[in-house]
Amino acid sequence: MTHSIRTDTDAHWLSSSRDLRDTAAQYALLPLRIFLGVTFIYAGLNKLTDSAFLKAAGTGSIGDTMRAARDSAAVPALIDLALKSPVGFGCAIALGEVAVGIGTLLGLFGRLAALGGALISLSLWLTVSWATTPYYYGNDLAYLMAWLPLILAGAPYLSLDAAWRTRRRRRSGGYR
Repeated sequence: MTHSIRTDTDAHWLSSSRDLRDTAAQYALLPLRIFLGVTFIYAGLNKLTDSAFLKAAGTGSIGDTMRAARDSAAVPALIDLALKSPVGFGCAIALGEVAVGIGTLLGLFGRLAALGGALISLSLWLTVSWATTPYYYGNDLAYLMAWLPLILAGAPYLSLDAAWRTRRRRRSGGYR
């Protein structure tokens, strides 16, 4: 008894839907990259342009915000460290957010940018939003979790990282 595979069946709809699924899976992290990139750029620029934020004291200042969160923080020592130079810390956070956002949007050192975003989110969760109850009302933990897939996957498509990887492969003559 001989078995053969039929090649005359029309399964075009099956292969085209598979291609669509593969394409959707391939670009699944792109909306997350765009959202986190835009959000972090916006947050950083908002801090840098807010005249009240970059002050050691006063309504809306980074200093008063940190002092208010100190006693309820999971790691008060982080706030104590930042309070040694609240304006410097505020600038560092704002510039870090802008750098992370740009890196994420462009896919430039994608994993490193995502790690930076996760560390910013982790530090904010352990300090400013730690006392939020129930915990899921605080957004810093959700941002931390959103960064994790980008740390694992990087920015494999529509990114400068992917363009550089392709260019290196072409120069070396293939995959390595």
